[in-house]
Amino acid sequence: MATPLITRQGYELLKLELDELWRVERPDITRKVTWAAGLGDRSENADYQYNKRRLREIDRRVRYLRKCIENLKVVDYHPDQEGRVFFGAWVEVENEAQEILRFRIVGYDEIFQNPAYISIDSPMARALLKKQVDDEVEVTTDTGTQLWYVNSIQYNLP
Repeated sequence: MATPLITRQGYELLKLELDELWRVERPDITRKVTWAAGLGDRSENADYQYNKRRLREIDRRVRYLRKCIENLKVVDYHPDQEGRVFFGAWVEVENEAQEILRFRIVGYDEIFQNPAYISIDSPMARALLKKQVDDEVEVTTDTGTQLWYVNSIQYNLP
């Protein structure tokens, strides 16, 4: 199970998505379903079938977001985090082959918002927690173990 943490920015984006789905998209799709249902035979009515399916997708996502938002713990930046890798940090690492990666450690519900985000539950993030610049980190994944060096650590300040 994913660790129920989220950054303030990620939390606000989930709330905006929920609001958009519930107040804008759902009423619009409901009107379309009602209109299409009034046309008669629903079995061959593509508008009705498509919009009914879309309404189910919206309802499913709204249920998920409500439950998710209720259970998430928002983690805000704290000055004590400076100089070490913690939740919400932007980290740049480099391996012996001089391959450089830059990513932000966030909660599971945020990793789909940005390709540069990785989950706090990933092997890389777990290995990096509490490390400092110039520390060596051994990361073990399905593909094997690799040595990485921490180049920089930054936080988005509020």
